[in-house]
Amino acid sequence: MPTPPESLPPFQLKYIAGKQYIFDVIRKKYVVLSPEEGVRQELIRELIHQRKVPKGLIAVERGLVLNGRTKRFDLFIADRAANPLVLIECKAPHVKIDQAVFDQLAAYNLFYKAPLLIVSNGLQRYYCKLNFESKAVSFVEDLGVYPFEV
Repeated sequence: MPTPPESLPPFQLKYIAGKQYIFDVIRKKYVVLSPEEGVRQELIRELIHQRKVPKGLIAVERGLVLNGRTKRFDLFIADRAANPLVLIECKAPHVKIDQAVFDQLAAYNLFYKAPLLIVSNGLQRYYCKLNFESKAVSFVEDLGVYPFEV
């Protein structure tokens, strides 16, 4: 059963030179609290406290080279053997989740080949399971708790 939101630990916030910052428990530092960062931090908190993903298996905003250009994924979850498990794209709440967002995540996943994908803007969330052998993509209602079923 998921943890009720009111029992989750509060976010650590602070202001520096008029800008609001939030503490990222994965990167272990304060980062500017943009709308997209708010979505990412809510999702990180959910992954750790409700979905029981070990912090050490989550990576945030790491670079990858795609078609000669450096890109950054939002969130990545590995399995216990350090294989790619979930690739996540976060958007600000005002950003519509459309085909372009899925195309962006699919392009990043050409590099990682994670069998599970999540797209969220904080208001909408989509979960996808990929079968690389049959080249099938299926949307599912939820992934449950870690370890996620592939």
